[in-house]
Amino acid sequence: MTRTEAPPATRPAARAGRSAGSLAGRAAGRLAGGAVRVFLVVAALFWLLPTLGLLVSSLVSPTDLNDGGWWQVFGAPSRLTADNYERLLANDTITSSLLNTFAIAVPATLLVLVLGSLAGYAFAWLEFPGRDWLFLVVVGLLVVPVQVALIPVSELFGTIGLFETTAGVVLFHTAFGLPFAVFLLRNFFAEIPRELLEAARLDGAGELRLFTRVVLPLGGPAIASLGIFQFLWVWNDMLVALVFADSANPPITVALQQQVRQFGNNIDVLAPGAFLSMVVPLVVFFAFQRQFVTGVMAGAVK
Repeated sequence: MTRTEAPPATRPAARAGRSAGSLAGRAAGRLAGGAVRVFLVVAALFWLLPTLGLLVSSLVSPTDLNDGGWWQVFGAPSRLTADNYERLLANDTITSSLLNTFAIAVPATLLVLVLGSLAGYAFAWLEFPGRDWLFLVVVGLLVVPVQVALIPVSELFGTIGLFETTAGVVLFHTAFGLPFAVFLLRNFFAEIPRELLEAARLDGAGELRLFTRVVLPLGGPAIASLGIFQFLWVWNDMLVALVFADSANPPITVALQQQVRQFGNNIDVLAPGAFLSMVVPLVVFFAFQRQFVTGVMAGAVK
């Protein structure tokens, strides 16, 4: 068969049609992308609206807040004041609860990172009897809800003297954070090229040096992401703290709940306390945002 070509007169028209089609496609793509951006901006504004309301409420006196909603300050910015935060810092219960929350969240996060990294490396690269079955047990622990363990662990902590102590809360969070940590880090460490580890072993590196000099630097993004999640979970927890923490020295979530129970109209303490409690996780997240995004993207690629 011979190939038939279009007449010369029709070629410019065909090119013009293709050009118009491509221009229309690009215009449609830009319009669609603009619509998506507008939707995301509107959704973000609605998502942040409660946070904005909490911030403004923490900067308005209780009298002005009772006279109208927090949005009234946009018409009268002079009503904004920092007196609520001054009273908050003068409240020993709230300030000590912030320190107690740090005393719980930081050790619980570090313990999960250290133990999870060691166990993840062992499950990924060390050979020992029953490794796969033991890893399946760890994976199965992911589906165990926290509520199931409250009563038996309470009895255990009461027997050994850890009930209503900071150490008991830390151990509980560590125990329930480890299965996810081991699962995540084991899968991440298993993607490290075997040749790289074998080369390090040929150079005389032992398992400990191999773990600290090769595996940990490569797994830094995943470890940072896990640390952010664990810190946020522990900081924002209320159920475990309500059960196991010392009622005389509670973390911030329980302290705010006690303020609601004792002083139902104590908005000048509740609003700044709740906002301050929310700011700390945000600072941690934005401080490690680059590592978090890198860990998420690396996990998606692998």
